[in-house]
Amino acid sequence: MDVNLSHSGSLPETHIPSYAGSLHLKKSLVPALYRVIQDPNNELLEPVCHQLFELYRSSEDRLRRFTLQFLPELVWVYLRVTASRDRQSNGCIEALLLGIYNLEIVDKDGNSKLLSFTIPSLSKPSIYHEPSSLGSMALTEGALCQHDLIRVVYSGLHPQRETFTAQNRFEVLCFLMLCYNSAVVYMPLSSYQSVCRMSSRLCVCGFPRQQQKLWREPCNRVLLDPEFMVQMLTAVYHAIYNGEWEMGREALEDILYRAQLELYSQPLLLGNAMKNSLPDSAPDEPRGRKVLQVEVTPTISRISISAITTASIRRHRWKREGKTAVGRQETGKHAIKASTHREVNQASVQERSQ
Repeated sequence: MDVNLSHSGSLPETHIPSYAGSLHLKKSLVPALYRVIQDPNNELLEPVCHQLFELYRSSEDRLRRFTLQFLPELVWVYLRVTASRDRQSNGCIEALLLGIYNLEIVDKDGNSKLLSFTIPSLSKPSIYHEPSSLGSMALTEGALCQHDLIRVVYSGLHPQRETFTAQNRFEVLCFLMLCYNSAVVYMPLSSYQSVCRMSSRLCVCGFPRQQQKLWREPCNRVLLDPEFMVQMLTAVYHAIYNGEWEMGREALEDILYRAQLELYSQPLLLGNAMKNSLPDSAPDEPRGRKVLQVEVTPTISRISISAITTASIRRHRWKREGKTAVGRQETGKHAIKASTHREVNQASVQERSQ
């Protein structure tokens, strides 16, 4: 197992993509790595953590995701051992978590990374609205796009950490779970199971609810942060709809149980919203489909009747010019008829006078 991982360090850059693809074909490798990580006293834990960090330093995204799939298990073991105050058997996992964190907070040039998103413009359709349903718009879509774009920074300018402390522990772990959730669609089913186990165990260990579980290993209560619980809910929500209906729902109930005990408003609000939106039975979709079902409103005309655009102004001008030309022709015809009528009348008057 260790040979399979250490082989990556001696590969030339051109062979790394093929090596990354071959890792997923080794069916026995991932379960073996989980067994090593779950045993803090295993002599292979230190070299395995070192090799996982080397894979994460690679520029190949698939190698980074290979390491990232073990993050929930690493976090669970780290927090469990920390709660037991056995810091000596936790050093290599702590170093791996800090190494991943320090790599993620900077870009490829070494500058602090800002994670942001742009609030969608109301002039563009989305799964939540159609532009025409907002009433008449006096501006064009292009003008609205330029005015409504707002950039929101949701994470950034994190300082580098050399060690875990009680003050920075969950700041680091929240950011690591944020990185995991940003790549959760690429994670295998075993990682979804791991994040559900982690969430359930962290929330119930040391509490009476643990006695209702098949897992009854003695464990001290683990201090949890509300922001960290929100990140757990995000991962669990994806697992529920992607093959882990039972484990995901159990993890959701355990997170709500702990949030109620701690009176944490954020995970309570999000967890209850998730619970109330779940269907009565498991989705019929096959395992592995990386989507959530969303009902989309029918597409209708995007431009309001009263919206003023360049094309509408041009059409209006053409119509007006066309009407003017027709009006001139009609006026000319009437003038000719009137002139002819006057000439006929004058001729008839002259004949009568003679």
